[in-house]
Amino acid sequence: MLHHITKLIAEGEHQQLDFKFEIADAHKIARTLVAFANTDGGRLLIGVKDNGALAGVRSEEEYYMVEAAAKMYCRPVIDFTVKEWNLNKKTILEITIFKSPVRPHFAQMKEGNWVAYHRVKDQNFVVNRILLRVWKLAGAPGGVYLKFTDPEKFLLQYLETNPSITLSKFIRLAGISRNKAESILVRFILLKILTINFTENLTFFTLNPSARLSENS
Repeated sequence: MLHHITKLIAEGEHQQLDFKFEIADAHKIARTLVAFANTDGGRLLIGVKDNGALAGVRSEEEYYMVEAAAKMYCRPVIDFTVKEWNLNKKTILEITIFKSPVRPHFAQMKEGNWVAYHRVKDQNFVVNRILLRVWKLAGAPGGVYLKFTDPEKFLLQYLETNPSITLSKFIRLAGISRNKAESILVRFILLKILTINFTENLTFFTLNPSARLSENS
């Protein structure tokens, strides 16, 4: 029967699983903790190389670095659980972080500033202003209010014939301010009319299939 850790490693790194050969920088590990807490939660395997090879933790300091990151360099503090596994005479730490009900969490950079991260597939990305506003309004009482003025109509019509749009293109084509464009996108996301998508270098927005308009609408 395969070991629990062997099964996890076989999955490869993904949105809810990350491998760390070692913990040498509490600030850096804080980014991963925050990204998991802000997204879907996940597991961090310490003592495992990026290619899945077992390296094992070298000392108890690995755990204390994670603890310091969660308590000192994450705001709000992030709770986690830890299990210690022994496999092939090597010790692997399994750190479990749960999806947070109080997001966003922020990680402190070495420069002292605080930055929110979220996880997409196997990467951690900085949370932009639009996603931060979505999270903030998602828990606000009273629901979402949206007026269908010319910019809203333009956005829907544009996405009926184009696969996606970026914030900068929406601002330019609709001739509106950045703040107004962001407000429209935020509300459309909350109403599940739009989906926000991320790549390493680009954030773009697509129309949800269920929200697609008919030609006569």
